Amino acid sequence: MIAEHRVVVTGIGIVSPIGTGVRAFWDGALSGRVGTAPLTRFDPSDFDSHVAAQADDFDAGDYLDTKVYRRTDRFAQFALVASQLALDDASLAIPAEGRDDVGVYIGSALGGLAFAETQHDAFRATGARAVRPLLAISVFGAASTSNVALAFGLRGPGVANANSCAAGAVAIGDAFRAVARGDVRAALAGGAEAPLSPLIFGAFAVIKSMSTRNDDPTRASRPFDRDRDGFVMSEGAAMLVLERHDDAVARGARIYGEIAGFGLTADAYHMTAPQPEGRNSSRAMHAALTEARVGVDEVELVDAHGSSSLLNDATETIALKALFGERAFDVPIVATKGQHGHALGASGAWEAALSLLMIHEGRVPGAVNLEHADPACDLDYVRDVRAMAPRVVLSNSTGFGGINAALVLRKIEN
Repeated sequence: MIAEHRVVVTGIGIVSPIGTGVRAFWDGALSGRVGTAPLTRFDPSDFDSHVAAQADDFDAGDYLDTKVYRRTDRFAQFALVASQLALDDASLAIPAEGRDDVGVYIGSALGGLAFAETQHDAFRATGARAVRPLLAISVFGAASTSNVALAFGLRGPGVANANSCAAGAVAIGDAFRAVARGDVRAALAGGAEAPLSPLIFGAFAVIKSMSTRNDDPTRASRPFDRDRDGFVMSEGAAMLVLERHDDAVARGARIYGEIAGFGLTADAYHMTAPQPEGRNSSRAMHAALTEARVGVDEVELVDAHGSSSLLNDATETIALKALFGERAFDVPIVATKGQHGHALGASGAWEAALSLLMIHEGRVPGAVNLEHADPACDLDYVRDVRAMAPRVVLSNSTGFGGINAALVLRKIEN
């Protein structure tokens, strides 16, 4: 790709189990707040896992007008609120007539499936008349991008992807390239996920991918720890405002950092297990660095996928060693899913936001619940809050289906 424009992030909008809004999210990350608790959205007693990270402090009615609230499900509401918070954070006012040159890019593994599940239950119980008309415009993945575009009058590309747990990072990468090429002047990009329903939760429980540390929920998600036993499912959204660097400077915007590179590969190996040598995850990270024109030796921090699953954490470690070689043991690794859990398609967007905040704020959150690193995960994990202002951060994401995505975030030096 021949980039015509540098791309910067000027706004961050967050809905998460550790805080709604960029400041609450960042303060929650630094304070070590853990969002995991007993699952209360429904009765999980049929499953081995009974814990989740719920965004219980979030009430869409506090942000959306009544008409929009009534015609959207929780998945779309997450995307709408995170987008509004991001625009507010960027101080980017969209005129009443909207804009043709702003795109919307949102990733989600499951889209409106949880709402569809509730409507299927109603259909089975009492017939088609019990199904809300809202279902037809809610279940498809692009309901997120469509609702955001409609709400703000954004008539640039509206792109939804369902690239499993890498979806949020992929959306940001696609938006970065669109702005860099000159396809649009700005974009809203990120991920949204509302997966806490019996069928979805149960599907992951059946394949034993989630933690069963039910008697100690706050310690259930433990990336890279020797005692990890699976991930903790969570919910929420993160949206970023991407702009051309020149536009952001011209309007005096606060800049969190620059998106400089994106890499995307497929394992073509297995639907649930990563390729054991981590070759393709490493290739995605290398591709992102190549596009950014950043050498491996210039990376100062890695924001790891760190899902807390047995296979993935160990394989990610292998991939990082393949990328960095002898330097792998010297590059600090951040892993925050011990706090906010794993929101599938939203997670990569949360972590990109955290990478930008670490660059901008000069502090790095510690890895909650990393008490004894697995011998197979023997890298330099940040265990306590650290004063550090990284100039280059590599954010890594992987997902079911063997999808690997990586983003390079960089401090704006000039």
